[in-house]
Amino acid sequence: MKITLNHNRLTTIILSCVFFVQLSLHGQQNFKNSNTNKLAQNSMSGDTESKIETIIKSLTLEEKVAMCHAQSKFSTKGVERLGIPEIWMADGPHGVRAEISWDDWAYAGWTNDSITAFPALTCLAASFNPELSSQYGFSLGEEARYRKKDVLLGPGVNIYRTPLNGRNFEYMGEDPFLASTMVVPYIKGVQKNGVAACVKHYTLNNQEHWRDKINVEVSDRALYEIYLPAFKASVEEAGVWSIMGSYNKLRGKYTTHHPLLNKILKADWEFDGVVISDWSSAHSTEESALYGLDLEMGTGTDGLGTTTNDFYSQYYLAAPFLEGLKKGDFPQSIVDDKVRRILRLMFRTNMSTNRPLGNANTKAHHDVARHVATDGIVLLKNKENFFPIKDDKDLTIAIIGENATRSMTAGGGSSELKPKFEISPLDGIKARYKHATITHAMGYQTGPSRYNQVIPPTLNLDSLKTEAIKTAKNADLVLFVGGLNKSHLQDCEGDDRLQFGLPFGQEDLLNDIYNVNKNIGFILVTGNAIEMPWLDKVNALLETWYLGSMSGHAIAAIISGDVNPSGKLPFSFPVKLEDNAAHSFGTSSYPGENMTQYYKEDILVGYRWHDTKKIKPLYAFGYGLSYTSFTLSDIKSDKKVYTQEDSITVSCSLKNTGIINGSEVIQVYIGKPKSKVKRALKELKGFQKTNLKPSEASIINVNIPIKSLAFYDETITDWNIEKGEYIVYIGTASDNISKKIKISIK
Repeated sequence: MKITLNHNRLTTIILSCVFFVQLSLHGQQNFKNSNTNKLAQNSMSGDTESKIETIIKSLTLEEKVAMCHAQSKFSTKGVERLGIPEIWMADGPHGVRAEISWDDWAYAGWTNDSITAFPALTCLAASFNPELSSQYGFSLGEEARYRKKDVLLGPGVNIYRTPLNGRNFEYMGEDPFLASTMVVPYIKGVQKNGVAACVKHYTLNNQEHWRDKINVEVSDRALYEIYLPAFKASVEEAGVWSIMGSYNKLRGKYTTHHPLLNKILKADWEFDGVVISDWSSAHSTEESALYGLDLEMGTGTDGLGTTTNDFYSQYYLAAPFLEGLKKGDFPQSIVDDKVRRILRLMFRTNMSTNRPLGNANTKAHHDVARHVATDGIVLLKNKENFFPIKDDKDLTIAIIGENATRSMTAGGGSSELKPKFEISPLDGIKARYKHATITHAMGYQTGPSRYNQVIPPTLNLDSLKTEAIKTAKNADLVLFVGGLNKSHLQDCEGDDRLQFGLPFGQEDLLNDIYNVNKNIGFILVTGNAIEMPWLDKVNALLETWYLGSMSGHAIAAIISGDVNPSGKLPFSFPVKLEDNAAHSFGTSSYPGENMTQYYKEDILVGYRWHDTKKIKPLYAFGYGLSYTSFTLSDIKSDKKVYTQEDSITVSCSLKNTGIINGSEVIQVYIGKPKSKVKRALKELKGFQKTNLKPSEASIINVNIPIKSLAFYDETITDWNIEKGEYIVYIGTASDNISKKIKISIK
């Protein structure tokens, strides 16, 4: 049936209902078939694709173009006469953002948009727990659906290249395999709710400084091996429904509308979803039309600097696009493909009759948030078993630091959240410790978090320090709760950190406290590595990330021993900034010169750099302590010689040799000695997290396809598996290897 402009409203409504009813016959399949790209993407039945083509034929050119750009800050136009709804989006890689005004960045002032704040994605990655990632994604998707969102703008999978990147806390670390493994269940979980995940930022958005101008020069090999795998897994394994472009340029062209979108994303990976611009990341009508951008968002609230009242019509994919189509500058097929993808997104979300209703702020969500937090907290140092701390009536604990009470859901840029509640570390510790005396002093102040500005403190800093020293002196032990926050020039969108060390005079304060009380534990709140010249002055160190609503309860559970820490670092902590690969080559590598930077470290990112260059990190990738102990034994591979079609099965016996329950992460790395190309000493290729009771042992099996050992061969512009000898490294951190096994591939 062909819809024409002469059809009345009743006919249109009936037709729309037919679309919905027919869709219900296969809608569930969307959520079940997500193991591979072809399964995930072919979940749209032929009937649905036929409906999409019918709709496309029924749309006017003006209606098609209107669907390709925003109508407000976070929504796009539908087509009322055909019953095609608007698309509503929300920021929210770790919680659904509060409602934003129609035309500007001010909050709308709703009273019913509070949500559960989940831990930031660095914490999720640190859990090394894919099953928990699935629960995280599903819970977040439920909250987005409850808020009537169709697209959730996350997760972020940009690779941790420099510890100064203000947005690292939103991502999943430095290793492409870890990020790939953790992002897939997250996406599937979100999309089970009929809400599209939007993986970001495609691609090479690895710094915030000059983010909307910087041109990245990188080898094809590094691009394919390091910076694209998590995006590829999002498409081919998770079947993600949308992807967000990034602000930066790649080889002189903006990545939001770049030929590689068509070449890699849409052709090679067969991505059938929607490419959405980051807000104001589009710069050209021609490039937006031709190079893969489907939906333009956020290109100013005044229409590219104009004064027109209808400013959204002035977007690059609005009036200029329409004019180009009418003049014949662009073929009709260009706009049809964009609309086809947008309609496909709708049939998966707001035009599906099988969407659940969603939930928000449930106990189940709070439990998931707490579980992710406790699973992701990393114990970095524990001299003389400083942790866990018993709740003793004769014990006085001094909690020092602004981060003990500061909200860490405020600030950060687009990830800022409005939680129904946020348990601070101080409140969590007070709630857990019923007998010990808990005292507190700020010690320092930083001012409130504001995007793109630093607000100075208002309190007397000398008085704050004096009070903190006095409080620490009168206590049995000190818990220093410090690190970074989510203000401008800290862990925040819009720019990078200016220093690698502790900001706000925290190091001086810590030294002064050490002079009066040497029994100090440091609770580090940060999304980034920091320099630690003060490390010898603390007995214990916990990396606690940004933990969201349940932050204080999670921290208290760890320090009390109610939960045994099991998190592992998703990125390396260098001793000094120059030990980081991106910084070792000077300003041409970071932040760039003349708005161009060269990724001179190439594939040697993170632990790959430390291992290969033999630069000892302060704390290695994959590192994390426990309150119990483990032994690995009987470590072996199933064979010694493999074909390229085989898989390696690495097995070992893992035993809890301590006296409390605990979890350990077995990590399997593989390296190729005497390679014909430059390669890292070893690369993570598999891991498994296992919980064991005291004296309990378990056989761990990690399966690794030989195909995953391929490198991107620039001489043939394709993947290549070298024959010959390989070394399998099995351990519990990148620098803690229990056994090496030689294998060969024929």
